[in-house]
Amino acid sequence: MTPKELLYTKTHEWVHVETDPAGAKIATVGLTAFAIEALTDLVYVDLPEVGRQVAAGEPFGEIESVKAVSDLYSPVDGQITEVNSGLSNNLASLSGDPYGAGWLIKIKISDEGGLSELLDYAAYQEQCEEDNDE
Repeated sequence: MTPKELLYTKTHEWVHVETDPAGAKIATVGLTAFAIEALTDLVYVDLPEVGRQVAAGEPFGEIESVKAVSDLYSPVDGQITEVNSGLSNNLASLSGDPYGAGWLIKIKISDEGGLSELLDYAAYQEQCEEDNDE
């Protein structure tokens, strides 16, 4: 996956949508390089349990750096099917490979309508530039 192939939230989560063998849409969710750089030294990540229902725009976990604790927001409605449990012991993979090994959760999408609210790469880059200007 390259950043240009992904969708983005305004809260700096990235989303990659695939269809599983059963025909369900699965969203892999991670935190963008922009957000990780802004947070700097990461010390802790709190991810949810598999099976939990999440709603678009609502927090599903937290990430903590030496300077702040930030909520992680779900980009879509659905059920968490997988959690990257290895991150707790290897936060370096978040900054080293945010769009690969640094993924956070996978969600079986229950309502695809939320996908239309997400930003494409160009729109997300524009938002990051605006955030940098503030």
